[in-house]
Order: sequence, then C-alpha cells, then structure tokens
Amino acid sequence: MAIPRLAIVLPVLFLVSISARSEYYSRTSRHVHLKPKVTHLRFFLFDILSGDKPTAVKVAHSNVTFGTSVIPFGTVYAIDDPLREGPEYNSTLIGNARGMYMSASRGSDFCLVMYIDYAFTAGKFKGSSISVFSRNPVTEAKREVAVVGGRGKFRMARGFAKLKTHYLNVNNGDAIIEYDVTVFHY
Repeated sequence: MAIPRLAIVLPVLFLVSISARSEYYSRTSRHVHLKPKVTHLRFFLFDILSGDKPTAVKVAHSNVTFGTSVIPFGTVYAIDDPLREGPEYNSTLIGNARGMYMSASRGSDFCLVMYIDYAFTAGKFKGSSISVFSRNPVTEAKREVAVVGGRGKFRMARGFAKLKTHYLNVNNGDAIIEYDVTVFHY
C-alpha cells in the first residue's frame, strides 16, 4: 500500500520542484527609434492556370457551384507565380509569389481572398519579401490590397498595392496583373 502512494507522491514532488526552479527568460532593451522608409515597387505577376506547367493549381473546391466563372465560388488555388519587371513573358524575372487565393463571391462580382508572399530573388531587394492578406475584387477597374508584413529589408512592412489587370483570358483564367506597391518599413 505504501509503494503506490510513494509512486504518486515522488513524481508530483519532482514536477513541483522543476516548475519552482524554472525562470522565464527575457531581456529588455531601450526603445530604438527607427526612421521609417517608403519604398515604391512596380512589377507584373503571371498567374497561369492552363497548359502543361500551370503556376496556379486547384487544391479544393465546393460541392455546390455558383455562377459560370472560371474559378467558381469556394475554389481554392495554391500558387507559385513568377514576378517580372514587365508584362512580356521574356522580361526579367525578379521573384515569385507563393501562397493561395480563394474565390469568395457567389455573384457576378468576381472576388478573391488571397494570402500571398511576394519574394524578390533579384535586384536591390533580393532575399526580401512582402506579404499580402486581403480581398481582391477582380472585376473592379481600380482595386487595392493590403500589405500586412514582410521580411528582409521589408521587416515590419505595411502598405498597399494597387492592382491593374494587364491581360486576362476569360476562357482559361490566365492573367497578367500589374502591381504598383507602396510599402512603409524600417
């Protein structure tokens, strides 16, 4: 009878002694006031849904479909889209956009909700990226999405990107989107 009690009491005492001797580590430093920077970026995203090597692939869809859109309501796409300096396929590759978007509209107003990380692999911002998590009302002529973060030279980034459709194939969904981005960072 004494052994089971001892088997319960010893582990409990051991755990209590560990937590009593544990300390939370933190280091406080003085606030360093950094001067904010503003950077303007302009590039083109190539979102290709067709062909042998698509850059956007369907990963999920709804059992119920609404409308006649190429991307029906509830469809989720994973993307690895190239970013280029210009709207031509042979223009300089400067990075890639990786993430996902979902069709979030049941009506004729085609709207995407997107989370995308725009990573730059060439030029002044090589190794840096900006992150967008926003609603993208594709059918609106003037639209913008929110820049909510970044890494590398864009740490603590915030801002916005104005989007303009440069090319859209309504039959297969292929698109080239112009991005005019304003980023505030430190």
